[in-house]
Amino acid sequence: MKIVILDGHAVNPGDLSWETLRALGELQVFDRTAEGEVVSRAREADVLLTTRTPLSARTMMQLKRLRYVGVVFTGYDEVDLRAARELNIVVTNVPSYGAASVAQLAFALLLELCQHVAVHSAASRAGEWSRSSDFSFWKTPLVELDGKTMGIVGFGQIGRHVARIALAMGMRVIASDTERKESPNWPGFRWCDLDDLMAAADVVSLHCPLLPETRGIINAASLSKIRAGAFLINTSRGALVVEQDLADALNQERLAGAAVDVLSSEPPSHDNPLLHARNCIVTPHIAWATKEARRRLMDTAVANLRAFLDGHPVNVLN
Repeated sequence: MKIVILDGHAVNPGDLSWETLRALGELQVFDRTAEGEVVSRAREADVLLTTRTPLSARTMMQLKRLRYVGVVFTGYDEVDLRAARELNIVVTNVPSYGAASVAQLAFALLLELCQHVAVHSAASRAGEWSRSSDFSFWKTPLVELDGKTMGIVGFGQIGRHVARIALAMGMRVIASDTERKESPNWPGFRWCDLDDLMAAADVVSLHCPLLPETRGIINAASLSKIRAGAFLINTSRGALVVEQDLADALNQERLAGAAVDVLSSEPPSHDNPLLHARNCIVTPHIAWATKEARRRLMDTAVANLRAFLDGHPVNVLN
């Protein structure tokens, strides 16, 4: 059995091991694969593993031996699931490896918006504190989270992890989700539709998948409802946000700030409006990338493949 990894560098730039996969078959690892290179590199593959390399119907139709695609990620929008099903190709993903890491970054971004740690550290190192006439100074407004409301859009594993951190910070939690499962018994918790959440929350944090019905849900209309002084955090999918609309809202000071770990195109073009917007933090899709989370990701991807080979596939998408 031949196993081909199309874009291994993102998951394992060299600090983890491929040996557990190598034990399952003949393994070939490519650091990166352009969409036009997939067929030539995977023509003899029985198994493909991919993180973000697109797998279209046209591509998979040319891979005559292919029987299994393992998405080494939670998001799977790059794979044509309908075509895979018609071609009798099983597609799996890794649904729950990174909740702690993503929630951790969501709050790192939020705390940076509140405290501007990097700005004040840079000012101190540049001598501004040494030259100050006072024992303390601050260059931006500072915000306390205790008593404020966290609005979570998408209340799955990651959203609930974020909620628990928010509760520990003394915040109230409200949530919006199409599937309202297991309502938590937290003081002040309630379900909202998106417009109500935008109007009520001091912080809006996005944790929903990218689906046709969620694409562009943060747009001029929804942002018009947002509470003055609110923050927006996106550690989910870039295309949930109409980026020009968010940039306009920031530049017009209709919200206090935003922080995004994801953009609609990655890597982004230099003219992406959020790269130049007022009080917008942009990080390069790193929420998932702690070593601990990547190890869990690889371990689950291997377990998925073993389950498929044993005739009892798990985490199947199609």
